[in-house]
Amino acid sequence: MKSPASPCNGVCRIHPARGLCAGCWRSGEEIAAWPAMSDGAKRALLGALKKRRKG
Repeated sequence: MKSPASPCNGVCRIHPARGLCAGCWRSGEEIAAWPAMSDGAKRALLGALKKRRKG
């Protein structure tokens, strides 16, 4: 199975009140950790991001 692609879409701005990127909805910590995350952890985070967007 292929490793999940990064959710980054090039809109890299951390919203001051939410602390999340306006483009991908990840926190700074999640963005920094992405390269070292296991595929399972990446898939779990992608699922969490879908829920964050719906809000």
